[in-house]
Amino acid sequence: MGNEPITGNSDGGSRSQSRSQTRSESLSTTRRRVLLGVSGSTLAGLAGCLTRGEDSGLEGEIRIDGSNTLRPNSALVAEKFMWENNQVQASVSASGTGAGFQQFARREISLQNASRPITDEEAEHCRENGVEWLELEVVLDGIALLKHPDNTWCECLTVEELGDLWERGSEIDTWSDLDDDWPDEDISFYGRDSASGTFDYFTEHITGAVGNIRNDYSGTPDTNNIIRGVRGNQNTIGFGGVGYYYENEEDADLIGVNNEDGEDLGDEWDDCIVPTQESIEAEAYQPLSRPMYIYVRRDELARPEYREFVRFYLENTQETAREVKFYAIPDETIAEQREKLEGAIEDYT
Repeated sequence: MGNEPITGNSDGGSRSQSRSQTRSESLSTTRRRVLLGVSGSTLAGLAGCLTRGEDSGLEGEIRIDGSNTLRPNSALVAEKFMWENNQVQASVSASGTGAGFQQFARREISLQNASRPITDEEAEHCRENGVEWLELEVVLDGIALLKHPDNTWCECLTVEELGDLWERGSEIDTWSDLDDDWPDEDISFYGRDSASGTFDYFTEHITGAVGNIRNDYSGTPDTNNIIRGVRGNQNTIGFGGVGYYYENEEDADLIGVNNEDGEDLGDEWDDCIVPTQESIEAEAYQPLSRPMYIYVRRDELARPEYREFVRFYLENTQETAREVKFYAIPDETIAEQREKLEGAIEDYT
């Protein structure tokens, strides 16, 4: 990756600045695509590219797993941290929120990416193994409803229609079952699998119960597979983290959500809302906007490299979130998370 930080600096002069800006934007885009595309593997392979960074005196290993959706943000934070602390290896895997919590409870990983809060069952598993944790909110995200770019008929669905479409035992099989004016073509369904926090959140808020989903959908642990499914069939509908859409806009399109039963958003918002920075950060894209979390093992805070990594995460997540097409949590929320973290660190230092 060369001898300089990925972020780089301009070297003066308009032509030089232009070249530097173009190079920086190109590297930024490439990095986002790499971080979104590292399916099911770890970021550890990138560590070799970062060995020419700075030696801060910290050393050790930090293992991160969990949410596939949150992976790009945590991977970018880890990349930046390893540049500034080149004797620390922070590896980022993505086995899914549910599978990650199992490893977290068994002390197999240091930090858990989560696209939903910990469940009562998972919390009990942690307690049985003596694992104490700290929940920190780090980004905002939206779950996108994805369709093929040539699908020009379905621009918007109500929450009720989505529930009817995705629930177990659904009698909707073709587009014409939703609207008589739409094609009489079978719909193909793609989404995250049951190990995913995105799956849990989507089914709870769309079909009314976690796990309530039609039996004929194709579930996958990797949102890239959903993009490929949508790209390959004009009659496909899918759901997944919106960041993957914005990295594949040529291959997919968005279906808006009309939350008829939601609160009145005023004249500034249309009835049909798609996930954008503005709609998610304003909490207008409902019910498919959500916070995402990291879960910190309290005992690991005794390690200097670990607590500095978590501090670094909170210091940088607003910047990295937007860089990988997430959305920044408010300043006051960041301040609250830092206060929680510092309070926990005091117990171990």
